[in-house]
Amino acid sequence: MAIALADIKKLRDMTSAGMMDCKNALTEAEGDFKRAVEILREKGKSTLSKRGDNETTQGAVLSRINGGKAVLVCLGCETDFVAATPDFKALAGNIADAAIATFPTDVEALKAVKLADGYTIDEDITNQAGKTGEKHVLAYYAAIEAPFVSEYVHFNGKLGAIVAFNKEVPTTIARGIAMQVASMNPVAVDAASVPAEVLESERTIAVQKTRDEQVQKAVDAALKKAGINPAHVDSEDHIESNTAKGWLTPAQADQAREIIKTVSAEKAASLPEQMIQNIANGRIAKFLKENTLEEQEYQLSDNKETVKAALAAVDKEAKVLCFKRFSLSD
Repeated sequence: MAIALADIKKLRDMTSAGMMDCKNALTEAEGDFKRAVEILREKGKSTLSKRGDNETTQGAVLSRINGGKAVLVCLGCETDFVAATPDFKALAGNIADAAIATFPTDVEALKAVKLADGYTIDEDITNQAGKTGEKHVLAYYAAIEAPFVSEYVHFNGKLGAIVAFNKEVPTTIARGIAMQVASMNPVAVDAASVPAEVLESERTIAVQKTRDEQVQKAVDAALKKAGINPAHVDSEDHIESNTAKGWLTPAQADQAREIIKTVSAEKAASLPEQMIQNIANGRIAKFLKENTLEEQEYQLSDNKETVKAALAAVDKEAKVLCFKRFSLSD
């Protein structure tokens, strides 16, 4: 059956699908608009199903603030071409606006929110996927509420942060701290709020790294005493290639292997545990200084003061309560 251009435009206004997609859907539905809408939605679901394993490393990160409330959302897609289209940007903006207006508790609740077109956010994302032929996902949603909040989204639209404060602070420092969170990616506000599993993981790494370094120092010293350059025997591949080049004799290669095996075992068995723990403690302290927001060097400071000191300089009672951050490239 012939499909009138006016009907195609009407369906396009209803769904934001492409003109040809609307025409094909109306043709298949024999002019039934309700059925045509379902056909387009099914196309979107099919797109998401077929491209389910595809990575959505492009998209739009947006923030919104309303009084003491702030939200951070990300609509993800597969290519920067789709992310730059007006329809994609409009949908991402509508989702962010709906998020701050309704302030849902989690991402699933946000997906169920209805937009002005009468469809839920989840349905509109599916429709958009069918229109572009790319996977679309509501990749991130976070909300915070506090006496004062700030936000920052990087100019490329792929990285953003929202921050909660215990009281109102000057806009310059509030936005600067949000920029700090976005750029420096702290794991927590302060040492006390670092998740226990993160600290445990870092301690395990610190202890093992310390042990490995102490063993390697002993091995290197033994190799040098035997007249063998440690750099020539730091892996089996190097031993073989350097022997082939004539930089090591076969006898030296065998001697190096024996030294590495014997000294490594002896040193590992005799390492003083307290020394290992002390060095590991130093590594943990360094990790906390570099990765907790308050102790990080404030990037907008000229005198290398910490974020905590920079905030105290404008208001001694002001504190960061929490933050949320998302990056499409992480």
